[in-house]
Amino acid sequence: MEKRLRIVVSGRVQGVWYRASTRAQAQRLGLVGSVWNRSDGRVEIVAEGAEEPLRELLVWCGKGPVGARVDTVESCWSVAAGGIDAFTIIRIN
Repeated sequence: MEKRLRIVVSGRVQGVWYRASTRAQAQRLGLVGSVWNRSDGRVEIVAEGAEEPLRELLVWCGKGPVGARVDTVESCWSVAAGGIDAFTIIRIN
């Protein structure tokens, strides 16, 4: 059964290629979903796929890319909604 994982990461996670690196990790793991910068300085991720790759993404999010400093990672699991066919970066202005 496909699952959905919502992750919110805080720390120095904007301006350090966190979104692009997250997308690369998710694509490598065969996951779909999206990642975006929040106005409060955190990064939010919604990913869907098999549980094990989602767990791998969650572990990676605790480290992030070179240059990032992750302070906290919040996560919430649910059933996949489906209807997503790629992993995208959402740019919110």
